[in-house]
Amino acid sequence: MSGRLYGVGVGPGDPELLTLKSVRLINESSVIAYPAPAGGAESMARQIAAPHIPSGKTEIVIETPMILGQFPANDIYDKYAAEIAAHLDAGRDVAVLCEGDPFLFGSFMYLFGRLATDYATEVVPGVSSLGACAARAEVPLVSRNQTLAVIPAPIDENELQRRIAAADAVAIMKVGRHLPKVRRVLEGLGRLKDAIYVERATLENEKVMALSDLDAETAPYFSMILLRTSEASDA
Repeated sequence: MSGRLYGVGVGPGDPELLTLKSVRLINESSVIAYPAPAGGAESMARQIAAPHIPSGKTEIVIETPMILGQFPANDIYDKYAAEIAAHLDAGRDVAVLCEGDPFLFGSFMYLFGRLATDYATEVVPGVSSLGACAARAEVPLVSRNQTLAVIPAPIDENELQRRIAAADAVAIMKVGRHLPKVRRVLEGLGRLKDAIYVERATLENEKVMALSDLDAETAPYFSMILLRTSEASDA
């Protein structure tokens, strides 16, 4: 009998934000897999879940090169899907850890697409960066009949401007090196003063501030900019 595959959301950073189900499945699964940058850098997902990982687990480090324009790397996910499949074929359950939620920009979706048709699979939602950043900034995301746009910062500048202008509320993710572009767009829309910047939400080194107060030209991957229209703020 084949093992079962779990995509386990481990939340945004605080180990106490893992769900009870996530902790249980991490304990029960024979194999724990998690993404990590290639080159030996530590896995954020494993760092988050570390207090809940018992000793003696078989671990698979899914090393993923972060190369612009080449993500997701199909050959990488093919390789690790095959390694995970071997464990499943041997009857071992595999829990794949994913920062935040597995299906919100989560790398697990690429393994899911390769394995879910052949193996029993369950996706376990996690506390997403959306909820975490809003909570730490003390800024509601939406209310009543408002719409929320989740926008990746790497998109074209004109498209970024169009999407921000069209939404009641905006969460801009994957800010990183695109911070100057986002600032430029918000300044052009007259919205810079309304934007809240959140970096590494729920971690010890988190930052929460008005974007206009941020003295930096780049941001880490784990950062987000939240924005609401004045009508939304007053609703």
